Amino acid sequence: MSQHIPSQVTLHREQRLLEVAFEAQSYQLPCEYLRVYSPSAEVRGHAPGEEKLQIGKEEVNIEKIEQVGTYALKFTYDDGHDSGIYDWEMLYDLAVNHEANWQDYLNRLAAAGIKRKVN
Repeated sequence: MSQHIPSQVTLHREQRLLEVAFEAQSYQLPCEYLRVYSPSAEVRGHAPGEEKLQIGKEEVNIEKIEQVGTYALKFTYDDGHDSGIYDWEMLYDLAVNHEANWQDYLNRLAAAGIKRKVN
């Protein structure tokens, strides 16, 4: 059973941000960040080393949010991606480790010689 259950989830579509509150702490997670860290096999692969670096997701947005049982959310993105279930623990981990995860993603892009489009 999850120890971290969000008390509120709000999509700010114009800002392309998902605001998630866990107890008294609120986190703003960019849709791009959530998309590139999708728990889907398409992104993570089926085994270690099969991960696929996501590129060109700077302007992605969430079109639809569905609750999955009492333990997770499923997002449908406007780029057509709709697989992967973000359980509460994963969502909490993405929230509290946002800065470190984002820097890791930027480092992986740089190592691959890929530059993000800056808005």
